[in-house]
Amino acid sequence: MARLVIVSNRVALPGEKRAGGLAVAVKAALRGRQGVWCGWSGRVTEETPAAPEIIEGRNLSYVALDLNIDDHQEYYNGFANSVLWPLLHYRVDLAEYSRADLSGYIRVNSYFADQVSKILQPDDIVWVHDYHLMRLALELRARGHDNPIGFFLHIPCPPPDILQALPKHAETLGALAAFDLVGFQTDNDTDNYGKYLETRGASPSRGGRYFEIEGRRVQIDTFPVGIETAIYARAARAAAHSPFITDLLASLGGRSLLLGVDRLDYSKGIVQRLQAFEHLLDEQPKWRGATTFLQITPKSRERAAGYKEMEDLVTALVGHINGQYGEAAWTPIRYVNRSYSRRQLAGIYRCAQAALVTPLRDGMNLVAKEFVAAQDESDPGVLVLSQFAGAAAELDGALIVNPHEKEAVSAAIGHALTMPKEERISRHARMLARISDYDVTRWAETFVARLAEARHKWSLIDGIRHIFAPRTADARRPGRRIG
Repeated sequence: MARLVIVSNRVALPGEKRAGGLAVAVKAALRGRQGVWCGWSGRVTEETPAAPEIIEGRNLSYVALDLNIDDHQEYYNGFANSVLWPLLHYRVDLAEYSRADLSGYIRVNSYFADQVSKILQPDDIVWVHDYHLMRLALELRARGHDNPIGFFLHIPCPPPDILQALPKHAETLGALAAFDLVGFQTDNDTDNYGKYLETRGASPSRGGRYFEIEGRRVQIDTFPVGIETAIYARAARAAAHSPFITDLLASLGGRSLLLGVDRLDYSKGIVQRLQAFEHLLDEQPKWRGATTFLQITPKSRERAAGYKEMEDLVTALVGHINGQYGEAAWTPIRYVNRSYSRRQLAGIYRCAQAALVTPLRDGMNLVAKEFVAAQDESDPGVLVLSQFAGAAAELDGALIVNPHEKEAVSAAIGHALTMPKEERISRHARMLARISDYDVTRWAETFVARLAEARHKWSLIDGIRHIFAPRTADARRPGRRIG
């Protein structure tokens, strides 16, 4: 079996607890095979970074790269999170482009390529993750590597008109054409990037999933990322009777629990969700004192554009709603800016009557799938899900809403809190079957198999074309068909 080399912005070293969706996905891809995981260590230095830290394991090796202050600011805080992140979430208005940041992004992608190049073996399969490293295949090709190289975008991909709003977009978004296989979360994302390639002169074939551009062939397709469904369900069952969950339930005093779990990010629709909850309390007074909304929102990327303004807005709105509708013995919203362990979160999911997963735009949103996996199948909670989350294409048992319509979201919350058990069980069973069948392990296996297959097919086609290609003008004779 070929060795799998994973490259991502961050690497989770042995002993580190990084439970994010990307970390879980990468570990699933590497499980049971020889591999290397290369990424940023999380350390920022004032000097030129030292040689990478390499940790050798039995089957898995880790390569941890440091960044200096300028690289971290320009590549990570600057171009990746203040330009690409808002742009790919359809927020061109929040993108703060500068040539210095683009230069830093290109420089760090080149630095990553230098380090990967040192460890790359001829038979390795390379899988690059997310928007931080869009140029990596281009850089590796320039260093002479002909390995199969794939890329997966964990966040959305907007239409060409938005992608082309990025100055010098061909140097970043266009560089994805140097990969053999590019994966997206939804068919909409895949179609959007295919249309972008066509604007750059690419020729599509096979239903718009294969493109030839500038002498290369790239395959694009949809691979919706999954979760460790069975493991998460076990964690939720184990947490159900823990002291942490017992204390939480006691504090609710028999009230229904509404739940939101998101990073503090403008893409998550937290403000709109709070406004919908306020509308519910205003229009249906019966829920005052009868339900509590717990919004868990760890802070992240606080130096990127728009975050401080959003934090202030959310905090003010929570204060307004609690002041307007709260009582001495009841607070409508519990707003928590901290992280919880995977087991604690699983337990919270399991005891919630409804989860509000209402992003304005999201590549997938694994909270939706985790909530489904955590439920008691005999008495499950209800998922209220944005139509703009990638998960909406799979979780058809959810109440699908437009997060911009506060009246509709408010009505969905009321429906979720009063839904009969039989309907809840039926809806949940459909969703659980889907995320159990297509979990994160199957997702990883499917992508890697397609990457190896795609590269093999293109190598074979190149060989056939080389055999039949005319070597001189004299080779063309009447009646002879040239491939």
